[in-house]
Amino acid sequence: MINQHSESLIHPPIGTPSKQPYQFSWFDWFCLWYPPGWLILFNRHWQHYHRDPDGWYWLEYLLFLIPGGFYLALLSRWLRLGCRSPRTEIAEFNPHYQQAFREEILTFIVKYYFRGELQQVENLPSVGSMIVVMNHAGMCFPWDFICLGYLLSEARGWTVQPLAGVSLFDHPWVVWWLPPKWSQVLGAVRAELGDFEQAISQGKILLYAPEGLRGPLKGWGNRYQLQKFDVSFLQLSDRYHIPILPVVCIGSESLHPWTINLKKLQRLFKLPFLPISPLMLVLIIFPSMGVWAMRSRLRYFIQPVDAVDTTAEFENNSSKVRKAVYQRTNQVREQLQNQINRLFNKM
Repeated sequence: MINQHSESLIHPPIGTPSKQPYQFSWFDWFCLWYPPGWLILFNRHWQHYHRDPDGWYWLEYLLFLIPGGFYLALLSRWLRLGCRSPRTEIAEFNPHYQQAFREEILTFIVKYYFRGELQQVENLPSVGSMIVVMNHAGMCFPWDFICLGYLLSEARGWTVQPLAGVSLFDHPWVVWWLPPKWSQVLGAVRAELGDFEQAISQGKILLYAPEGLRGPLKGWGNRYQLQKFDVSFLQLSDRYHIPILPVVCIGSESLHPWTINLKKLQRLFKLPFLPISPLMLVLIIFPSMGVWAMRSRLRYFIQPVDAVDTTAEFENNSSKVRKAVYQRTNQVREQLQNQINRLFNKM
């Protein structure tokens, strides 16, 4: 019988890594290949390394696997916790846990399920902090970013941290799906200007989508058409003399194909996007599939590093400087769009 870590009394203190690496059981392999089981796998791995008294229990995990069972599991957990939300006990980035999650969970998913590949690796710099800029699509859990972070870490041994939308930190659905502060512990940085600037000033390697939520919102029809870029990444790049590494991702649109965004329902439920596609009926029956995505081949084409403009004074609020920022932002966008068009036409 498989150990249930959330019910065990022999956990290490909160946030302290377990001495033993996580070992896949037959149940974990089953969860890996059964789409509603990915959420179970993520939570079980967390419970192996952290004491999580408010986490999911065995019976609730089993309910994930049957049609509509997630709703019963959610009710069971809510009643068990005294009709309250799970407590937030851990909040800081833990590079050791990021490494454990990467090696023990992501390796198989990235290499054999999403078949992630880095192309033009010779364009990767050897050392130094940077902002990795990538086109973003898919209308699903941000697997295009997660896979790129894994591949860069594997290729260069980097500690890579993505900028993530606020909903991945605070939305009530995410708090119930995943352990509270799961995103922060794995290294995600809130996609807000203050947090972004603080991370850059600390010399980190950051993954950034300059399209913001406009990327996944563009839907299947515009999957390779870049939307308007935010200018903050260029402003901060020049202010702190941090280079920009552009990356083109091909294949992310297949993570959740044939989607359109339901804007009115999206606003009603306060979600970053609410896709409608042939898969939505399955997602309604199995809500735990919210962290799942269709099998794809994610190819990342590394572009030459964009040099830092050390002469620009972006702290200056003059209209001339603001115009220069927007012009340069549009240049970066056009360069990426040209590369996307070239690569897409070769497919």
